[in-house]
Amino acid sequence: MKYAYPAIFYPDDGKIGVTVPDLPGCHTFGEDAADALFMAQDAIEMWLWDAEENNEVIPKASTQADIAKQTNDELVFVSMVAADTDEYRRQNDARAVKKTLSIPAWLNTQATAANINFSQTLQKALKQELQIAE
Repeated sequence: MKYAYPAIFYPDDGKIGVTVPDLPGCHTFGEDAADALFMAQDAIEMWLWDAEENNEVIPKASTQADIAKQTNDELVFVSMVAADTDEYRRQNDARAVKKTLSIPAWLNTQATAANINFSQTLQKALKQELQIAE
């Protein structure tokens, strides 16, 4: 899933702190603005991925303007941060999951004789079927 949430960026002891008001407990920081932006994306994706995995309600994102109204410090800025939990999952959840499946005996015999790697072949076929680029 693709999301976008407003994040508050603020000076924090020589670094840039980040908080995402719509996602309770979602805080991070970066060495500079660019690092803070990437860290914010990672923190948001992790928060949302965990909520998706646990079938929790995903909070609706506020608008950037609504969050900006809540901050009146000129050293603070609000920016929308994009998050893609599908991409996050691909990068961070590569654990193998065992699946049991059935195929005709004749197909198993031919595939085994040809030294076909069943797991690799199934992964390729699923990616093709789901139109996932490698």
